[in-house]
Amino acid sequence: MSVDIVTMEIVEAALRSLRDEMDTVVWRSAMSPIIREQHDEFPLVTNADGYMLVGQFGSYVPLLLETYDEEIGPGDVLLQSDPYLCDGAIQHTPDWLVLVPIDYQGRRIGYTSMFGHMLDVGGSVPGSMAATAKSIWDEGLRIPPVKLFEAGTFNRQLLKVILGNSRTPEMNEADLLAIVAACRTGAQRVVELCDRIGVETYLEACAALLDRTREAMRTIIRRYVPEEPVRFADVVDDDGQGNGPFTLALSLRRDGDRAVFDFTGSSPQAPGPINLLTHEGLFKMFAGIYLIMAFDPGINFNEGFHDLFEVILPEGSIVKPVFPAPLGLLNITLARQLDAIQGVLARCAPEYAAGAGYGSSPALTYSGTDDHGRYFQLGEISFGGLPGRPAGDGLDGHSWWPLFTSIPTEYIESYYPVVIERYRSVPDSGGAGRHRGGNGIEKIYRFEAPGQITIQDDRWRSRPWGADGGLPGACSSKLLIRADGTSEELPSKCDLVPVVPGDRLVFVTAGGGGLGEPGTRARADIERDVRRGLVSADGAAAAYGAASAGATAADGLPD
Repeated sequence: MSVDIVTMEIVEAALRSLRDEMDTVVWRSAMSPIIREQHDEFPLVTNADGYMLVGQFGSYVPLLLETYDEEIGPGDVLLQSDPYLCDGAIQHTPDWLVLVPIDYQGRRIGYTSMFGHMLDVGGSVPGSMAATAKSIWDEGLRIPPVKLFEAGTFNRQLLKVILGNSRTPEMNEADLLAIVAACRTGAQRVVELCDRIGVETYLEACAALLDRTREAMRTIIRRYVPEEPVRFADVVDDDGQGNGPFTLALSLRRDGDRAVFDFTGSSPQAPGPINLLTHEGLFKMFAGIYLIMAFDPGINFNEGFHDLFEVILPEGSIVKPVFPAPLGLLNITLARQLDAIQGVLARCAPEYAAGAGYGSSPALTYSGTDDHGRYFQLGEISFGGLPGRPAGDGLDGHSWWPLFTSIPTEYIESYYPVVIERYRSVPDSGGAGRHRGGNGIEKIYRFEAPGQITIQDDRWRSRPWGADGGLPGACSSKLLIRADGTSEELPSKCDLVPVVPGDRLVFVTAGGGGLGEPGTRARADIERDVRRGLVSADGAAAAYGAASAGATAADGLPD
């Protein structure tokens, strides 16, 4: 290395800090609850070739630079939202992606970028994620790569056209400009860092960080990935249109220093919108996160390892659909892809095994007109149980995206005509095991204005599997209780279900699979779960038998 370790650490810490600042700018400036409160946005900083130095979603910048046929100059801001024009780097139309170049004294040294989930981009249903979509034409506005700003000049006419295709133009405008501000902030911080330490030192440190991650990944692959293929398969329950289940098949093998991920054997693309247009770089990021977090979590995650992964994605399959296949509910298949990665890695290194999580991106959209004649649209992502893991129990009611948070009940009830009657962990929904799977959640909405709801979820038929003898987690469910006392079970994916004041929706998400034989769980852990209401006394007796003797709900506060 031509740069010392102290300088590397300084640059690495600075990159992490400016990534955090980009997040903060958006959270304080955006308007929609899905970005402002839930944090459904993903920043990154790249080098001049477009490879991620810090962030969550990388990989798409090199392709964007390759396919965009105009020069990107100082002061330009690119915007795009078309999954098929970026080969799935962003994966459905509600994701709006912004790219800002970083220039230092006339030299291109990198890019900042971020994409965020817009509340609505048109299409056949509020929220733009229709279970009934037959093609991407049903899923709202597709924005090709265009310059929202050119040499610092704002293209207001372009923005007017874009916002004219949304049911929520004010929120979309605020969210988009917040993302632009965050990207510009990140770019400015890189320039300031170069002012302090010198641009050559900065670039050398960035290259060294990429090289360090590559060497660490090479060691992990050599140590844990076998030459003989290891296979695993999971299923998506349905596509929202009566078709399914759909198989997601994955094999993993080592070829020299490279890990080869092969999705051959996966189901053909679905008629409905669960198709996942997998970008190779995006998949490499997901698989890389799993490998690094499991085997060497001290490494700063970047894209230095990409040439060590090969990804095989069969054309026309559920993980590589052909235009114009619908993509709106891709997050369900993406979550199952993460389960499949976990499944093959568990077979490569059983000591790091974990089961399946709630395996979805449960979402509710409630829209209508309030008593004052104003249109409203609530979009919310729910969470579920994460699997039991070698380090301990799975997390209860947690997001599978690390920085996502719940929308506060006070926020929802202040801005929307809805009351949250209950929000709790569902006892016994996590799979039993030496390390218990996390519980799913139950959220009861009481609607106060006439409107309609749209729901996206999965794992309502297939239970999240356990590992090493651990039991599976419970399935999800949706129950609509009408104001007149009647009720109906709703499928996990449904559009435009009418509701009236007094109707209630019981929205339950799946639990996570357990790890290890339930009989090996420590009695103290079982008793603690019962005291906390995470497991019922009857559930403990059924799942753990003699080990649960004496486990009863205690009076007073949980420990």
